[in-house]
Amino acid sequence: MTYDAIVIGSGFGGAFAALPLVEAGAKVLMLERGDWVPRSSGNWLPEGTLELTPFFSSETPYRVLAGGRASTTGMCECVGGPSVFYGGVSFRMRPADFLEKSEIIGESGARWPLGYADLERHYERAEQILQVTGETGQDPTEPPGFRKYPRQSAKPTGTACMVADAGRALGLRPFLLPLAIHSGNEGGRTGCAACATCDSFACAVSAKNDLATTVLPGLMRKGLELRSNTVAVRLVAEGRRIAAVECVDKKGGGRLKLRADTFFLAAGALATPHLLLASDLHDLNPAGPMVGRYLTRHCNGIVFGVFPKLPDRGEHFHKQYGFHDFYFGHPGITEPRGMLGSIQQVQTPPPALVRTYVPAWTHPIVRLLIPRMTGLLVMAEDQPRMENGVSIDRARTDRFGMPQLEIRHVHTGRDLAARRALYGQAGRILRKAGARLLYSHDIRTFSHATGTVRLGDDPRSAPLDPLCRFRGVDNLLVVDASVMPTSGGVNPSLTIAANALRVGVAVARGMLAAVES
Repeated sequence: MTYDAIVIGSGFGGAFAALPLVEAGAKVLMLERGDWVPRSSGNWLPEGTLELTPFFSSETPYRVLAGGRASTTGMCECVGGPSVFYGGVSFRMRPADFLEKSEIIGESGARWPLGYADLERHYERAEQILQVTGETGQDPTEPPGFRKYPRQSAKPTGTACMVADAGRALGLRPFLLPLAIHSGNEGGRTGCAACATCDSFACAVSAKNDLATTVLPGLMRKGLELRSNTVAVRLVAEGRRIAAVECVDKKGGGRLKLRADTFFLAAGALATPHLLLASDLHDLNPAGPMVGRYLTRHCNGIVFGVFPKLPDRGEHFHKQYGFHDFYFGHPGITEPRGMLGSIQQVQTPPPALVRTYVPAWTHPIVRLLIPRMTGLLVMAEDQPRMENGVSIDRARTDRFGMPQLEIRHVHTGRDLAARRALYGQAGRILRKAGARLLYSHDIRTFSHATGTVRLGDDPRSAPLDPLCRFRGVDNLLVVDASVMPTSGGVNPSLTIAANALRVGVAVARGMLAAVES
């Protein structure tokens, strides 16, 4: 069977690119290497956090080389992709994020060939689809002309209000984070339970508006064919076109070849270049040496404060307020100058989860401290560097025959300085709120990985053209986080969704025009 389009990956890029195609009546097949995540009270257990579930898979282990150390990591594999386990924060990138910031781009040549205005209406539609809650007029970096969010935010909890009040006392402007979380009980859906297991957990009551809950089921009712547990291992080129994708059925072990007129690659900023390199498609691209390069992942960390007492003992959802007072820098911060990033509340980790990671002798201490802890996530925009990226080792293969992916990434001195500056401001807020002790935890995951197959105007340095078409191949587009030349200082999910919508709408129009002609 030949499809109008095959979409590889069911995360934000794949789902939102498929949406306008399905709405236009195209025959679309979506391939996902993972399975559906069950929803029940079991999602509230400590082993419900992503890395402890079967949906964080090491069947295709990635070798990570960072800071002189070698390790391996897995990847999120499930229908809906990382959206199932994310915390729901849904930011638009700021208009200035699309402009050239010399302190960030350096010698990388990273330039967006589009601006905020090109994505604005797609941002708005993505927010409607995800039913994002929020309040306008509070965020000092709010884009001009922003009207309103689809839904109003839920009432903040005691600990969240305590931290926000501390920020205001310091002259800062806390605002409610835009969240893709269903807080009411209308439409037959259960509202958010305000639990402490949200970020990194699948929602037990399906109140999080992740793609497996709010987008993909509707697309399937409209005709989308979704094939889970199917691993794409090679894109087969014939001349300047992709003729088919070779796949492995994870459960049955059989191999199959699927054909389409157009292919969308949306496997993520690590898995997408992995498939491109394994398929030798970089050899067809004038910017082939750039495929897999310029990996960014935000320079993230968490500052935890330990308090004499918290209003809700850390048992409720704390991810409610954010601070953008330092987003583009601050007169009081001299190192580094310019762009810094965001500060966001983060949930207190459940005691049972922490106990799974720490030695048994510390469990009494954990039991004492966790009910007194809350934290602030700092997210510093990092510099794209050619040295940071992925490559493949054909001498090692996984059980599907894919060559091993090797990741090389080291944050620059500026990246680390930006995070230290945000750490300092987050610590000020927590101390003002009454914290007696502070603990900073560097985040080393690739949850915000972007930039490995970037779009741009220059065919020599950008593997994708401004419409995300893979140069050198006529019917292949990339629509996930890998397309982003720079990462901005906010969570990338909504930008991935808006850009994928932009691309999907353009391709759907082309399909309709071809039919009409």
